[in-house]
Amino acid sequence: MNKIIVIMISIFVIIASIFTAIVIFQPNQEEGKQQIETEIAEEEILDDCTDEYEEMEYENTIKANTQEEKTSPNCSLTTKTYYKKCGHIKNEYANLPQNLVNLTQKEIQEKYQDYKIESFASNEVILYQEKEGECGEHYMVKDKDGMLTIYQILEDGSQKEIETTGVSTEYLPETDKINMKDGMQVNGKQDLNHLI
Repeated sequence: MNKIIVIMISIFVIIASIFTAIVIFQPNQEEGKQQIETEIAEEEILDDCTDEYEEMEYENTIKANTQEEKTSPNCSLTTKTYYKKCGHIKNEYANLPQNLVNLTQKEIQEKYQDYKIESFASNEVILYQEKEGECGEHYMVKDKDGMLTIYQILEDGSQKEIETTGVSTEYLPETDKINMKDGMQVNGKQDLNHLI
């Protein structure tokens, strides 16, 4: 009988211990749930703040990227002029003048009202215009007193001597000598230099 009493007391102690553990740990689980809920709420607040910050950062980035392109200090300037009478295009190349650095396309257009902007980038601006007359780069190369001489052909067709070269015609092939007596017409300084 003693064994039965000891077993009964042991079972009673085990049941009492389980009940006590449930009672003791039950509030801790509630506290744990509350702590987890608090952490989740804090994460949501942090996420909301982070999202708002990221949105603000994105908006600022877009604003920075949507600014108009401006000319840089190392920008090149090309002016193209089409002459209607002779049909030639004269290109002039230069570094962008200092007073045109850091300007937008609209500001450049205001300064060059006689030109159309053909191309605009921070490192290159190309301007285009049309004129009624001739380009002024029509030349005639002739033999004058045994030397190659360059004449500029004016709009009225007359010729104006601009330079006597140091090239003697006596060393030219016979065909070129004959051509130089009548003269050879050349358009553009590049072709003129090539011929000479």
